[in-house]
Amino acid sequence: MARYFPIFLDLEGTECLVVGAGEIATGKAAQLLKYGARLTIVAPRATPQVLEWAKQGRVRYHDREFQESDLDGKTLVVGSTDRPEVNRRVYEAARSRNILANIVDVPELCSFIYGAVVERGDLQIAVSTSGRSPAYAAHLRRELEDQFGAEYAEYVDILGQVRRAVREAVTDLEEQKNVYARILQMDLLSLIRSGRKEEALKAALECISPSSD
Repeated sequence: MARYFPIFLDLEGTECLVVGAGEIATGKAAQLLKYGARLTIVAPRATPQVLEWAKQGRVRYHDREFQESDLDGKTLVVGSTDRPEVNRRVYEAARSRNILANIVDVPELCSFIYGAVVERGDLQIAVSTSGRSPAYAAHLRRELEDQFGAEYAEYVDILGQVRRAVREAVTDLEEQKNVYARILQMDLLSLIRSGRKEEALKAALECISPSSD
């Protein structure tokens, strides 16, 4: 079993390909669109959702079988057809071109895999079992969803604003670390949960001045 390098990719404006247009492939395509990919879908038949995306101009849909030239200019490909020989051809063609490839539910035909992800605004927590037990990864995701509520989106937003202010006001790197440590020890989440986000931000910003007696 491969050991996968954990990484977050910026797919905004990146050319990606999905081979297949059934329900599972449509779900994978939806994920890629969510993150701004420029998406081409190739399959002889497609779900109503794929056809609607094509009508809206959100995807380029070709109603035919996969051709290796479909990979031209692509950075990432997902294969999800009901024909193993097609899936393998997609993977092998992608690998020969150093294109990231995922053949759904076939770990040995994947150069990348999807994690089980919890999203709270800009906070993303991804869990993977390297393909050994997707069910357990999903179970862990549900536990994390209970642990990290919606307030964490606002919390991370505050931390982002504070980081910009710290970088502008504090030049010493060690003092920057001290400021971050003080802020992370504050109970800002309680303020956010009680609807006092601006008060939480104000309290965090007050920590920026260098510590002194």
